[in-house]
Amino acid sequence: MENKQQSNGMTKENNAVKRKVNWSGSLILASLTGAFGSSFLYGYNLSVVNAPAGYIKKFYNETWESRYGFSVDEGTLTLLWSITVSIFAIGGLVGAIIVTPIVKFFGRKCTLVLNNVFAVAAALLMSLSLLAGSFEMLILGRIIMGVDAGISLSALPMYLSEISPKEIRGSLGQVTAIFICIGVFTGQVLGLPEIFGQESRWPFLFGAIIVPSLIQAVILPFLPESPRYLLLEKHNRSKAEKAFQRFLGKDDVSHEIEEVLAESRVQRNTKLVSIVQLLRTRAVRWQIVTVVVTMGCYQLCGLNAIWYYTNNIFSESGINRETIPYVTLSTGAVETLAAVFSGLVIERLGRRPLLIGGFGLMIVFFAVLTVSLTLQNTVHWLPYLSIFCILAIIASFCIGPGGIPFVLTGEFFQQSQRPAAFMIAGTVNWLSNFAVGLLFPFIQAGLQTYCFLVFAGICFAGATYLFFVLPETKNKTFHEISQAFAKRNKVTLEMQEMNHYRGERKSSEEQESNFTSSVDKGENKKGIV
Repeated sequence: MENKQQSNGMTKENNAVKRKVNWSGSLILASLTGAFGSSFLYGYNLSVVNAPAGYIKKFYNETWESRYGFSVDEGTLTLLWSITVSIFAIGGLVGAIIVTPIVKFFGRKCTLVLNNVFAVAAALLMSLSLLAGSFEMLILGRIIMGVDAGISLSALPMYLSEISPKEIRGSLGQVTAIFICIGVFTGQVLGLPEIFGQESRWPFLFGAIIVPSLIQAVILPFLPESPRYLLLEKHNRSKAEKAFQRFLGKDDVSHEIEEVLAESRVQRNTKLVSIVQLLRTRAVRWQIVTVVVTMGCYQLCGLNAIWYYTNNIFSESGINRETIPYVTLSTGAVETLAAVFSGLVIERLGRRPLLIGGFGLMIVFFAVLTVSLTLQNTVHWLPYLSIFCILAIIASFCIGPGGIPFVLTGEFFQQSQRPAAFMIAGTVNWLSNFAVGLLFPFIQAGLQTYCFLVFAGICFAGATYLFFVLPETKNKTFHEISQAFAKRNKVTLEMQEMNHYRGERKSSEEQESNFTSSVDKGENKKGIV
């Protein structure tokens, strides 16, 4: 009889899990809409300046000549173009720095909605720069667009990690990376000569930014705010329950509410911590180091160098200059397909194999690419091997290193620590991005094709660190992930309290009543949904 009861209990538990992993309409719509107006625009703005580069430089020269009566010298033109490209990363750094107080005050969802103000303003400035005869408008628009990207690349993963059940948290988190890739691919497609890649049409490439922003601004307000934010930071239990119900597609969300309340009891304090406080917290020391390593490798692993070499390699293989933009679309397509594949298998394979394996494959293909580029003038078929290596490196990056760092940052930290953690991750991300843009031309000039060995070394260092330090976070609660780091951080987590809560509901309910009283007081406060 006892075994039968246990079997029934296990069946009920399994059914509960099955219900939790269902993708509700609200969950799908929130993730797609959030990513379309956020990470999509980040990817789009990475590639959108490539196709019209020649026309934009001509616009700079003509504007300079109309103002001063003489053409701009080559050095000044190169400087202006470098500023136009790299200032996007400076704006991203600003956005990453200011995101913490914004998500604290407005919430995750409303931050994404309000962030569209930056995107629309940037789109108007950049698209009207040709008509106004002001290249300063284009540069200003780029830095404002960077601020938008800096905010969204922190707020979006934060939002997705807090609205998704742990069983599909990785897959949902990969939506960020998938839409970055789709954005890059879209920028390549719209930059074709048949569409907007012409001298008279390039401003439309920047005006198109308004479309995803408006779609997000119209749809996202009708979807719920993060239920964890509502419960732990706004103390609004009723709205948190409604948010869970919509995202999970079921009426009974008591298990999810109890899980979040259990975290608050173990954490004892839901007041947001500052960066300094987070850095001083021993219990998350190795989580912070791991985030810094993964985000640093995300930018420093050499993908930007691959984009730099792509056109030259395609040209060396005998492809006509006029055909190269169309062939380049294959890189965007491979990038997107690899990211989608990662999203489909991440909950089956886990984070560790995809992340470490991705870096490992990049090491192999970087080595082969170095050999093929060095010897390509001696063997006629080596340029084709170089093309294969480029596509393989892009695919290897996107199956793991291209998206999982954002997932891990959302998984490693408790509610009160998450905004500060994303600020640290964003700062490392954008500083590394800027460093690559600043230093790569010198590395390439000094080492030529051997520069890829530098990136192979960075991938090796990152993979080695992750192999020894990174625990598997698949299908684990935030508290269980903290427990996995506890021994390395040399701290003892309060698992007895957690086990006591799970095993003895009577004692737990008494503790919950204390928390509920504060929640009830918050019912009258204005919540964000």
